[in-house]
Amino acid sequence: MTLRRSFVFGLLLAASAVIVAEETPNANGATKRIVILGDSITAGYGLDPKEAYPNLLQAKVDDAKLPYTVANAGVSGDTTAGGLRRVAWAMGKGADLLVIALGGNDGLRGISPEETKKNLLGIVAKAREKNPEIEVLIAGMQMPDNMGPDFTARFKAVFPEAAKESKATLIPFLLEGVGGSEELNQADGIHPTAEGQAKVAGNVWKILQPMISQ
Repeated sequence: MTLRRSFVFGLLLAASAVIVAEETPNANGATKRIVILGDSITAGYGLDPKEAYPNLLQAKVDDAKLPYTVANAGVSGDTTAGGLRRVAWAMGKGADLLVIALGGNDGLRGISPEETKKNLLGIVAKAREKNPEIEVLIAGMQMPDNMGPDFTARFKAVFPEAAKESKATLIPFLLEGVGGSEELNQADGIHPTAEGQAKVAGNVWKILQPMISQ
């Protein structure tokens, strides 16, 4: 999928804005917790927090009558290194499932794909130190073509490789159907609109739902 040039600056904007640990009570007497460790896309930059995809996932969980609370641990501008530093904090209230939705800012800042992969594996390892039984999902991310074919290919490969090596579950591309779409991104051409966030929620739910319905 070809992403528009404006996406090159994607998650770098609003780097100083922080939205963390937004948690919506579960309607079904939740006994389990899903933590989504992410950046501005997860935080719902530019939108009401209720329109961010973690909150939309909570609604899907409630409609399916599943006993999970979804915690939004999204920080605008965050990288995998930042996620590695704060994953233990994000899981402070416990977590049965962790979604790692980080890496976009790494690529846009020119951080080597090898370093990004190392950090992703580190996040999984730290999560399992706190809960050896935790289920982990790693959300794939892609760079636009003008980042260069070598870097773009290496970056895209990081996420399936990290998922395979850590025995985590892969979400192939977090922004599938959203990245590069004028209609589904805000005026900055970067952050998803409410409709775009709904599509992101669908991308995650497609992989998440079978795991938590067992």
